[in-house]
Amino acid sequence: MTGPLVAVLDYGIGNLRSAQKALERVGADARLTADPGLVASADGVVLPGVGAFGRCVEALASSGLAGVATAAALQAADGGRPFLGICVGLQLLYGGSDECPEVQGLGVMDGRVELLTGDVKTPQMQWNRLEPRADHPMFEGLGDEPWTYFVHSYAPPVGPDTVATCQYGGEVCAAIARGNLWACQFHPEKSGDTGLRILSNFVAGLASVAA
Repeated sequence: MTGPLVAVLDYGIGNLRSAQKALERVGADARLTADPGLVASADGVVLPGVGAFGRCVEALASSGLAGVATAAALQAADGGRPFLGICVGLQLLYGGSDECPEVQGLGVMDGRVELLTGDVKTPQMQWNRLEPRADHPMFEGLGDEPWTYFVHSYAPPVGPDTVATCQYGGEVCAAIARGNLWACQFHPEKSGDTGLRILSNFVAGLASVAA
């Protein structure tokens, strides 16, 4: 691969390879890695995640990548090297989750993750219309009614860093951004052309930050 180097943090949770393959499809040299040296040399960092919040925190710590992920996310939030969190990878950025109240998250973002509310089934396991709240580079080229695929029972509250929502028993935080930190509650690697465009937008931003 000759595209920008993207480190997909490999901490043994879920199908990380699907995120890697989707990033490769949009031109990245995406590598699953638990090597802090490779992560340090990458143009961008991706933190996927599926399953229970507590299990993901435990696995991230056991892999030795918790500090690496925290530092990379903080750097991105401050305008440095880009970082993308996916699904539970978004939730891990917060201080904690009501799913596992005794477990601390990475604490990069303020607040904590909460159970979905309203008269709806959990988990939300469906395609849902994404509603961008801001003119953000994440959504460039998506068109008027982008649809993405969600699988989750918890989400952070809608707040100042929320750049997209969806409707599911009420308004749900679907994506956040701060500086060059992007994170989405949906799965772009499972969201067809819309998801690939979001990943392409992320990869396109890597060269400009490196320059």
